[in-house]
This record gives sequence, structure tokens and C-alpha cells, in this order.
Amino acid sequence: MAEASALEFGSVTKTYVSSHLGRVTRSRGVEELSLGVAEGESFGLLGLNGSGKTTAFKLALGLLHPTRGEVRVLGRPPADAAALAQIGFLPELPYFYPYLTPRESLRFYGRLSGLGGAELSDRVERSLELVGLRRDGDRRMRDFSKGMIQRAGLAQAVLHDPRLIILDEPVSGLDPLAVKDFRDLLGGLCAAGKTLVLSSHSISEVEKLCVRVGVLKAGRLVRLIPQSEWRAAAGGLEGLFVETVR
Repeated sequence: MAEASALEFGSVTKTYVSSHLGRVTRSRGVEELSLGVAEGESFGLLGLNGSGKTTAFKLALGLLHPTRGEVRVLGRPPADAAALAQIGFLPELPYFYPYLTPRESLRFYGRLSGLGGAELSDRVERSLELVGLRRDGDRRMRDFSKGMIQRAGLAQAVLHDPRLIILDEPVSGLDPLAVKDFRDLLGGLCAAGKTLVLSSHSISEVEKLCVRVGVLKAGRLVRLIPQSEWRAAAGGLEGLFVETVR
């Protein structure tokens, strides 16, 4: 696999095995997934519920191991400490201790990432500034809206200056103004050369943020769509997606 890629799946299959009363059940999360995301690319992963997006993300983060095939992050296995140090992750529903402030939370997670001293203080302030939370940095997070929690989640994901940022439904549940602000934040990360890999049910947001999209169906990658293709299509990316999964 090419080390220049930020993320690669090489013929990856993940089979889940469960047992109940002696009966063994097997189901596929992803099957023969082969995909490469270049450094600096903004890549979208689309699919209906149960199509394998979450499995793919967990494999990339080293939370699951493939049944067959190989996953590489920046040329390394996902569970490798050097690879993990270069990944930022924003889950669909980020959670923070409600009695902490954003500054306290970021300091906590920064220390878990091995940061400390003046470097940690500087990165906390830069992350809060980036996501527009500096003025609210000392408010208890129990009082935060969904949009503010998402901003704090993104601040945590970029705190350690990762090269690869994985985002699971980053604009889910946000109001239109918060969606616009979040889109601008992610666009700024793209402009700074970060690699973004995101999933979203908001196809219009994927259109605006990504230069290439992969479509998963029943665990298989069934189509790769470059930006030029959906811009030329009458129904845009939404039309091509519906045509693919229907």
C-alpha cells in the first residue's frame, strides 16, 4: 500500500460473529472494501443506515480489526500509537462531562494525548478560537446547545493538530446557521491541508465540502463519484446517490 495515502482499505472484510443459546450468527459490516484517500483530500462516505459506514470508521480508528484484508493510516496500522497520534475524530454525538468547561475539557483530553505545559495551553486557546468558543471557554458545558457541543467536539478533534480528521455526521441536528458555521470551519481545515473523511445524511453538505465521494451499499463500495461527475449530473450528487442505492 502507498504510504502517501492518508487512509487505505485493502480488500477489507469485517464479519461480526454473535452467539445465542448455541446458535452462531454471522453478519458482514463491510465486504472486500478497497479504497484510498489521498493526503489533503476531502472525502465523503455515503450510504443508507446499516451500509457499513460506522464499521469503516471503527476499522480506521483501530477500534475494530478486519476479518480479512488490511487497513493503513498514514502508512501504519490504525492501532499503532504513531498513527493514532495523527487522527482526530468527531463522533455523531460527542459527550463531555457537563460540569467541566471547554477549557477544562480540552486540557483533560490534551494531557491524555501527551500534551502539557505551554504547548497545551497554546493549543487549547487556538482550538477554542478556531471553533468560535473562546468567549465561552469558561462556561459549564451543561448549558451548551447542540451546536456548541459540536464545536467543542471539533476543538477536541483538532487539538493535537492531526493530519487526518474523521467526522461522523458532523452537522446532524444543527440549525441552518450552525450548519453554515460548521461548514466554514471544515472548509478552513481543508484549506489548511488537513485530510477530511466524513459521513453525513445531508448530501448537500457533502457536495459543498468534498471533492470525491464513495457510496456504500450492504457493506460494499459500489461507486466512487468525483466532484466533476456530480456537478455535471442533472440531479447533482443526490440524484447519483439515489440512482446507486435504489
